[in-house]
Parts: sequence; structure tokens; C-alpha cells
Amino acid sequence: MADQDSSPPTGPTPGSAAAPPAAAGPAPLTGVTLGVTAIALALGTFMQVLDSTIANVSINTISGNLGVSTSQGTWVITSFAVANGVSVPLTGWLMGRYGVVKTFVVSVLLFTIASFLCGISWSLTSLIGFRLLQGLVSGPMIPGSQALLIMIFPAHKRGTALAIWSMTTLVAPICGPILGGYISDNIAWPWIFLINVPVGLICAFFCWRPLASRETPTRKVPIDTTGFMLLLIWVGALQVMLDTGKEADWFNSPAIVVELLVAIVGFIAWVIWELGEKHPIVDLSLFKSKNFALGTLAFCLGYAVFFGSNLLQPLWLQTRMGYIATWAGLVAAPSGVVAVILTPFAARIMQKVDARWTASLSMAAFALSFFMRSEFTPDVDFKALVWPMLVQGVAMSTFFLSMVTISLNGIAPHQLPSASGLSNFSRITAGSFAASLVTTIWDRSESLHQTRLAETMGSNDPAWLAAVERMQAVGLSHAQAVGAATAQVVNQAYLLATVDFFRASAWLAVLLIPCIWLTNKAMSGGGAPPPAD
Repeated sequence: MADQDSSPPTGPTPGSAAAPPAAAGPAPLTGVTLGVTAIALALGTFMQVLDSTIANVSINTISGNLGVSTSQGTWVITSFAVANGVSVPLTGWLMGRYGVVKTFVVSVLLFTIASFLCGISWSLTSLIGFRLLQGLVSGPMIPGSQALLIMIFPAHKRGTALAIWSMTTLVAPICGPILGGYISDNIAWPWIFLINVPVGLICAFFCWRPLASRETPTRKVPIDTTGFMLLLIWVGALQVMLDTGKEADWFNSPAIVVELLVAIVGFIAWVIWELGEKHPIVDLSLFKSKNFALGTLAFCLGYAVFFGSNLLQPLWLQTRMGYIATWAGLVAAPSGVVAVILTPFAARIMQKVDARWTASLSMAAFALSFFMRSEFTPDVDFKALVWPMLVQGVAMSTFFLSMVTISLNGIAPHQLPSASGLSNFSRITAGSFAASLVTTIWDRSESLHQTRLAETMGSNDPAWLAAVERMQAVGLSHAQAVGAATAQVVNQAYLLATVDFFRASAWLAVLLIPCIWLTNKAMSGGGAPPPAD
């Protein structure tokens, strides 16, 4: 984390222009006020992250109720992702211009209003429009809550602040599918949005009341209109490409090719413009810090693997193993429980231990969890599915906390909102890549395995004939028996594809450990400032 806030007050700190740590920002809160405000900020993070996943399992229900196809219904997800991807990088500018407190609270209130509008949508068009609004106004919520948690806690409890933030950020994606599936199955899909209304109002009230008088300094910086438009173009093109690529058969579609070219050209133009702009909309100079650059890289890759596995396993269980959405979500639930229990202890340990060690532990635990899942068999039971998730919970308890500590280590206090926004934007983009590529890789790997299985099994293969005969013996016709046997082959191919994915994910997690150790020492509870990069 930003060690300059927690260094002994013996001299100037990096990026603070000879200012003592005490002058770095508003005084921290104490007592009950600190606890209530921290919970309210955590609710803001939880609500935003939850809403990015809760609709995923409800697309079929929403599409059916609105009388549209499932492919059209996926725009409910795409619209939110595109708008959120554009708005997250603007966090630094918004908070510098209007203050961290005001920007966060207004974002929460607007998000609450947009959630209510989504819940009363009368058509797919209106729902997509309100989801766009919801994604657009939600950008400052995650980085804002992170920056405010850091601000309200004393420097020596910085690890506790990040622990609260990391718990909600990690648990919400797991709760999303469970809650979304339950609401869609037992209540009505509009309530996946309407439940945000009371939560949002409570969050805004309990954040504004103690923090309004502690607003951060503002400065009238002109908005980088050209940078914003270029950002809008390349992020929008990239998100649409990622979300519609699989359905359009990727680069066999001219539209996908055009979207990719627009994204690449727009990105290059945006980077060139931002590096030369006096008041950039996104401060890319943050990547000059070795810790921020390498920490963000490891953060993004680790999160992409984590996000991809969380997406693939429920999909495999529901489509190939006969699990309903609720039970598929319950398989993942233990990892969230373990993370919630262990994260406070991890926060205490990290006040005394270099974050690189805890980050390495998280990657090693992720790798072990993925290796355990690469041993799945066709008759895997619920207990065998849960054990790797318990191991993943250990990884989750230190992952976000460690990676944020490493990435933001050495960042000046006034740059924290920008750094947090840029780090979260990079992470969200990595998650979008994972969500789009995982299912495509999975399907293509299945096709390859199915072809290989078919090559080893012919119509005269003894095992094949025996299987067909056994099914005919219990009353199936020859065609039904052949169809059932073929379905088993397809299931086996998908299992092999799933195992391949988890094995590759495990090796990637292992390979990220050396990347972590290329960064400087980082302590969440304070320590010596890192050397200049």
C-alpha cells in the first residue's frame, strides 16, 4: 500500500512534497462511527459487484418474460459491462474535481435510482437503456469505497481497511449467481434489481452523514474531452467485441474484425493522446511505478484466472452434470465463507509480513485448488466439488488484499483515487476477456476431445456395442441407446475440456509468483517507503 501514509514522521515521503504523513488527508474516524461507515462503504462495493454478476443466471427468465430471444437478452449484461468499463477510468478525474465523498455518494444514489428503473422496465429496450445508465453511474463506486476506507482508517490499520474491501469484492461474485438464481426461480426477476434500492439508500445515508465534513480537496481541472471520447470508442468497441464474439463466431464475422480494429486503433490513439495531455482523463504516468505496473499485471492475470474458473465451473455443472443454478452456486459458497473467516486474520498478519509473501501464498493456493479440480471424474460428487473451493477460499482471503497492497505501494495520497480507478478498470477488463474467452476455449477444447474419442470408438468397437446393448436391455430402442451413448461421449469430452482448463489455470497461477517478486517490498501496516522506480 501507499507506505508514505504510514511511515514514521521523520521526514518527507515520496510524492508528498515534504509534507508529513499527518497532512496527507482527513483525520481517520474512530469508534462506532468508524465501524458503521466501514460497513456502509462495504455495502456500496458489494452492491455494485453483485449487480455485475446477479443478472447472468437470470437471462433466460428475463428473455422469456420480455418475449425476446436469449441472444437478445445477453445485451442486458453487455450494456452494463460497456458503460461500467468506460466510467471506471473516469474516477480519478471526478474525485479530483468534485471530491471523493461527494462523487461516491452521488454515484451510489444514481445507481440506486437506475436499479429501480431496471426493476420496473417494461421492455428489453428500456431495460438495456437503464442498465447502460446503471453501469455508467457505478464506475466510481468500487474505487471510491476503496479510497474512502483507506482514508477513514488510521495508517496502522490500513490492512483492516483493505480486508473489508477485499472481502466484499470477492464474496459478491459468488453470491450473485446464488441470489440471482433463487430470486428468478422463486420470486420475480425484477427483484434482482429492486433489492438494491434499500441497500443503496442505507449506504448513501451512513456514508454522507459522517464524511460530508471530511471532503477531500478539489481542483478545477478541465475535462479531457478528446481523451474521454477516445476512451469511449475503444472500450466500447472492445466490450461489444468480447461480449458478442462467441455468438458471431469471432473473427469469421466481419463485424467482430471491425470492432477489433476500432478497439486497437482507438487504444493506440488514446494512449498517445493521454501521454501528451496536460490534464489527462486517465493518469497513465502511474505505470512508471514498478510496483503499480507489475502489481496490476499480476492482479489482472490472477483475477482473470479466478473469474474464468468461477464462470466455467457452474456452467459445466448446470449443462453437463445436472445441477440447477442454486446448487451450482452452493458448490462455490464455501470458498466465500472461508474467505470471510480468514481475511481479518490475513489483514493482521499483513501488517507485519511483506505482501509479496501473502500474494505468493494466494497464488499457490489458487494453483492447488485448480490442480484438485483437474482431477475431477464423471462421477464426482458434491463433497469432492466442495474441497477445492475450500482451498480457493484460502487464496481469496489474501489475494485482493495482497495485490492491492503491492499495486498501491508508493502511490502519493492525492493519486490514490486515480490509481484505484485505473487498477480496477484493468481488472474489470481482464475479467471481460476471461468471460469471453473461457467459454470459447472450453467449447473448442470439447470439440477436439470429442473428435479424438470418436476416432477411438467405431460402430464395431466392443465397448460401444456393449454400452448400446445394456441400454437396449433396459427398454431403450436402438436409436435411443445410440443417442444416450453419444450424449455420454459429449459429456466426457466436456469433462476433459474442463480438466484441461483447470490444469492450465493452475500452471498460470504458479507462473505469476515470480512476477510478484519482481516488485518492491510492500507492507499494508506501514514500513519504509519503497525506493524510487
